[in-house]
Amino acid sequence: MKFNTKIPKHLKQAYNEELKLYSLCLENKQYGNAWYHLERSHIIGQSYPIEHTYSHWLMLKFGLRQKDTKEVFGQIIRLLVGGWKSFIDHVPLGNTGGANVPPLKHMSIPSDIEKLLESK
Repeated sequence: MKFNTKIPKHLKQAYNEELKLYSLCLENKQYGNAWYHLERSHIIGQSYPIEHTYSHWLMLKFGLRQKDTKEVFGQIIRLLVGGWKSFIDHVPLGNTGGANVPPLKHMSIPSDIEKLLESK
């Protein structure tokens, strides 16, 4: 069994860039774009417990900010199980992480992120 503990440097850089774009969009009240970048951060970091959990934490905060009850409850559930599933490398790749998507659904990965994930 493979255990994921630390995100590779090139993925961490891409993950942080998505979070910067998320914050910038949020500050400018571009909520759709902010969510888009949050989903991308989730895809990049979902195989690593810290980044995966942090993406869901930000999604929970976003849901609270938007007063989206479904998102809030969905993120609470994901926060309880997401990190340990990352640790044991048992995540549905490509899943965008929002409550609008089943938690175990595999999804297609955007091509630019797929190239990142394939590179060592």
